[in-house]
Amino acid sequence: MNKDSGLSTKVSVTTPGALRNSAALDMRVLEPYLYLSPALLIFGVFMFVPLIFAFYLALTDWDMISSNYDIVWFENFIRLATDDRFGRAVKNTVYFSMITVPVQMALALTLALLLNARIRMRSFFRAIYFAPVLVPVTVTAIIWLFIFSPSFGIMNYLLEQVGLPGPAWFSDPKWAMPAIMILAVWQNFGYHTIIFLAGLQSIPQALVEAAYVDGATKWQAFWRITFSLLAPTTFLVLIISVIGSFQVYQTVVLTTEGGPVGATTVIVFELYRHAFEFFNMGYAAAMAVALFLLIFFLTLLQFKFINPRIHYR
Repeated sequence: MNKDSGLSTKVSVTTPGALRNSAALDMRVLEPYLYLSPALLIFGVFMFVPLIFAFYLALTDWDMISSNYDIVWFENFIRLATDDRFGRAVKNTVYFSMITVPVQMALALTLALLLNARIRMRSFFRAIYFAPVLVPVTVTAIIWLFIFSPSFGIMNYLLEQVGLPGPAWFSDPKWAMPAIMILAVWQNFGYHTIIFLAGLQSIPQALVEAAYVDGATKWQAFWRITFSLLAPTTFLVLIISVIGSFQVYQTVVLTTEGGPVGATTVIVFELYRHAFEFFNMGYAAAMAVALFLLIFFLTLLQFKFINPRIHYR
């Protein structure tokens, strides 16, 4: 220190122990990302890279065969807006979603309530209801093609027993989409039942019993206590169901191939046709982008209008 200047200088000394503590702190911060790095790498390579590439392809006229293609910018999206077949596919997809989502959610919740009760062979029934989820889609389609067969199907046989005429189902434009809806609900409701069942088992039974002590009926206890506390689970099932319903494809291509007369043509099926039958990959990529934006918009609407009303405990 210089006495004439009247200033004092403080020298901070970093000890080896402090350096070790700082390095340990940095490692604790980085450690979770090191564990997540393989999954993040795989997710980035197989999700984000194709997503960005799809957005790029939507701006081109690539036919998936030649190496030469032009950038057409937004011409594919303008064509989508005036494509009657794509518009019909959107309507069919929305119609499919509006029916299947509430039906399979209501059925899944009802079965979850029954399976949550103290009944005999409860584990057996849980496995039975979840079994359709494990059956391959191809096998499911074959089973329901036999069930809905107009000549020897069991569905028409049961209808005839009660005096009702059996339709042609997959061959009838009026009944093809309802048949696919029944197939989809049968295949997916078991998965949603398990989610509802997990939510029900997390609800303290003491709250329900307290409601009964206070004089509440079974319906009041369910609506005010059980269903209210089940709201986060219901919201999750709603999000999953809506996204899945807009991606329906396999059941359509294995049963009706978009027919009859385009009655079951959905967005993903139309996308597949343009990509792998007409080799118009640029236009198909524009459909994929439009589907992504549609699902993203619907999900945002659900989070905006439904999520604020849910109380997470």
